[in-house]
Amino acid sequence: MRVVVLGSGVVGVASAWYLAKAGHEVTVLDRQPAPGMETSFANAGQVSFGYSSPWAAPGIPLKAMKWLMMRNRPLVVWPLLDTRLYGWVSRMLMNCTEAAYARNKARMVRVADYSRRTLAELREETGIEYDARRRGTLQLFRTQKQLDHIGDDTRVLEQFGVPYDVLDPAGCIDQEPALRHVKGLYVGGLRLPQDETGDAHVFTQRLAALAADKGVSFRQGVTIQGFETAGDAVTGIVTDQGRVTGDAFVCALGSFSTALLKTIGVRIPVYPVKGYSLTLPVRDEDGAPVSTVMDETFKVAITRLGDRIRVGGTAELASFSTRLREPRRQTLVRSLTDVFPRGGNPEEAKFWTGLRPMTPDGTPIVGATRYRNLHLNTGHGTLGWTMACGSGRLLADLVSGAAPEIDHSDLAVSRYMVATA
Repeated sequence: MRVVVLGSGVVGVASAWYLAKAGHEVTVLDRQPAPGMETSFANAGQVSFGYSSPWAAPGIPLKAMKWLMMRNRPLVVWPLLDTRLYGWVSRMLMNCTEAAYARNKARMVRVADYSRRTLAELREETGIEYDARRRGTLQLFRTQKQLDHIGDDTRVLEQFGVPYDVLDPAGCIDQEPALRHVKGLYVGGLRLPQDETGDAHVFTQRLAALAADKGVSFRQGVTIQGFETAGDAVTGIVTDQGRVTGDAFVCALGSFSTALLKTIGVRIPVYPVKGYSLTLPVRDEDGAPVSTVMDETFKVAITRLGDRIRVGGTAELASFSTRLREPRRQTLVRSLTDVFPRGGNPEEAKFWTGLRPMTPDGTPIVGATRYRNLHLNTGHGTLGWTMACGSGRLLADLVSGAAPEIDHSDLAVSRYMVATA
């Protein structure tokens, strides 16, 4: 079968890889000059199987109001005349209940754990390298109140058999020795030993090269203008370089999926949530992280990538703006210099921003649409890198008509019960 994949970020490339493995003739279209050049380019570097949690959670509305008042705030909302934004926020608030959180967390952990196993198999099969480390994630709590409220997360982890450790300050230092330089900053942590780190951009480009060796055609620098349809099927993709036809189509365009799909009556609640990162060289090995430390107070992840440190975080609701804003940089610098003051010099950092494709319930959208040959693989939010291999393999099974290895009934867009006509 000829399959056309829209998007060459980490999710699109993973989809193409598994579709090619299933024996399909795959073409990937993307407007960027190379794979992994947008949201996959400089994300936080976490491969967070255990840390997969929806942003919508009990208590978040009150926390969000407090965050908005912080000087180094992890959340920024611009007063935009954007009905999509307010509709998305309204849906997110509806998911801030205990029942919704448990349901959404369970979905996310299911996909993430499947992706953990799938990524391990991919490494074993191909030997792919991408500055990977498999030394876990440490969620660092600065206050006792933060530490006391981890029960909801640990219950879901136990439900799915995801190992974790609750650590006192000494245990945190055992896992991240550089934390001994900032004793007194934190009261404890939650460690997720199965979590990993790695450079999503390097991974995406190297997996794309492996996919090309399997016959996948990457058409970069192509602007996707719309779909052609007939009845209940998509018949082609209209681009600035002509029409592209296929037997099946996969939309993996991240935040840009929403507007394109709307033109054919498929409505998905995916909104861009802007994130920022710093990348800087390690200055002092003794003062640098060995894996990922998640600073719970500022919602900032500090990750070791080879001889570099990646600092990623903040959530800015600013539509599709990619303007680099200095206050966001200062939040990242504040977290880095608090937690790893000797690790690297912020003045040497490269500052970057990207648009995370977020759903209001945190769960990606993977599966069928009203068109029998159009599938979606989008809406992964901050976890595209984490869930790429799992959702890519699931997507390939669905397109191929094979039985998926995990339950997917609650991952399709139909879960939102949105009119699609």
